Amino acid sequence: MKINRPTTIQEVLIQLDEIIDSAIANNDRIGYFAFLYRRVTAEILKEVQLGNFEDNARMEIFDVAFANYYLDAYRGYSENQPISKSWQFAFDTKNDPLTILQHIMLGINTHINLDLGLAASAVMQSKQITDIENDFNTVNSILGNIVNEMQDRLSRVSPLLFLLDFAGKNTDEEIINFSLAKAREVSWLNANLLWGLGNEHQDVAIQQMDNTVLNFGKLIKAPKSKIVTYALKFLGKFEEKNIGTVISRLRAD
Repeated sequence: MKINRPTTIQEVLIQLDEIIDSAIANNDRIGYFAFLYRRVTAEILKEVQLGNFEDNARMEIFDVAFANYYLDAYRGYSENQPISKSWQFAFDTKNDPLTILQHIMLGINTHINLDLGLAASAVMQSKQITDIENDFNTVNSILGNIVNEMQDRLSRVSPLLFLLDFAGKNTDEEIINFSLAKAREVSWLNANLLWGLGNEHQDVAIQQMDNTVLNFGKLIKAPKSKIVTYALKFLGKFEEKNIGTVISRLRAD
């Protein structure tokens, strides 16, 4: 059955709910990032409805375009179709015994480091890309705030998450910042690069970006630090394993 691509944020939320419901039914770790992303998307919709962006109509177009990169990748993966290397890697780890935080960060890594720049470039291709910079940064700020909120909520299902604080230089924050703080800058640079190249000349640049993001993902999956690796494996032993239970506890106010 052909699924129509969403054209509104509300339709994005409906499709994300379907992914989350499927993940809960199948105890599929793909649901972790989908849940976080739904939380982010709902917050962006709220801000659009409140009129808090410089151009709220454009923001809805931008957010839907951004979401469709993830939704297309999810459908492609489900149907064994070719998708980006970095999304393929992120989805392939769903059966690996990583921590909940790592599964979430693998999704964030690809969606922000790769998809966000692609979406901004595509939406602004016939316009001045600098016109969207403030709203672009606002989206990143929303994401950062929600990831911080989610990290607090993770302690409900990952009670030993605090151990990462002792695994060297507050490593849980380093894992977060690795894919967010730098990504906020890099994704905007990528958007400008792709916008400048134009649709006809982007392929090589996108392949290079995809390879870079893939390498970031490999580091999230297997940090170079032996202490961090041990800490992650240890705290993972005490995490809730049922995806439905995890999402229910993350949802709870």
